[in-house]
Amino acid sequence: MNISIVIPLLNEEESLTELYHWIATVMQSNGFLYELIFIDDGSTDDSWNIIESLAGEHPEVKGIRFQRNYGKSQALHAGFSAAQGDVIFTMDADLQDSPEEIPEMYRMITVDNFDLVSGWKKKRYDSVLSKNLPSKLFNYAARKTSGVKLHDFNCGLKAYKRNVVKAIEVTGEMHRYIPVLAKNAGFTKISEKPVHHQARKFGSTKFGSERFIRGFLDLITIWFLSRFGKRPMHLFGAWGAIMHVIGFLLALYLGIDKLFLNPHGRLITERPQFFIALTAMILGTQLFLAGFLGELILRSKRDSRNYIIKEQI
Repeated sequence: MNISIVIPLLNEEESLTELYHWIATVMQSNGFLYELIFIDDGSTDDSWNIIESLAGEHPEVKGIRFQRNYGKSQALHAGFSAAQGDVIFTMDADLQDSPEEIPEMYRMITVDNFDLVSGWKKKRYDSVLSKNLPSKLFNYAARKTSGVKLHDFNCGLKAYKRNVVKAIEVTGEMHRYIPVLAKNAGFTKISEKPVHHQARKFGSTKFGSERFIRGFLDLITIWFLSRFGKRPMHLFGAWGAIMHVIGFLLALYLGIDKLFLNPHGRLITERPQFFIALTAMILGTQLFLAGFLGELILRSKRDSRNYIIKEQI
């Protein structure tokens, strides 16, 4: 199979049939063998019934239905696990991503040998204040923090080699940072392609302005994980040692001052340096413990699947 197309969705009943026919036209005109995997992330409209109908009529259509809404990252995780194609594409279900971009992105993966190709919505049909400007600031911060030189991290249209999506784990709300996850896993051949962006045809966006706040918090998380995710003791142990040294030096000063320099002065417990030294040593101990716990958690096995599949076709 040449291509797997993974499409997470939430309440997109108006666009699914049109999206399928659009994709099918592009795939057939280019002679691709493909599968189309819809992941229904807890829709409350008629989306799942439409997916079932499409799957019954077209064998290349598959569907995964979640018990409830878990989020886009979990939907992509389920889709990546099910995908069997040599090249895996992701795109949104709202008809804003154009399937016409797929052949060229497929060529960039298979011929130019990129590990990942991300779409770049160079010209957007979104609100300037609510989406365009915050998106530019977000992407700038992501480039500077991660070192991945992409203009549009959050574009839904992306192409991956199969081994990339099988090697990474998309959890929490890390779908925005899949290129960073891929880079951290050793897949460094990352490129982008300007893609055509269309105005939303049906309904309204399912993401509010709070996604930018969550996005920046996730950016801090992934920065930490990329630098210290495999060695948390290097961070917490270093700061713990610094705090212990500060506390020890202050305690040593207080002891020498009380014993030799000013034996009849104030009690040590009445001096502010005593409390600073005590706090520093307590913080140092807590940081060491955090580092040890991080190392223990890192070495323990855990199941990253934190969603429930209700139905699968």
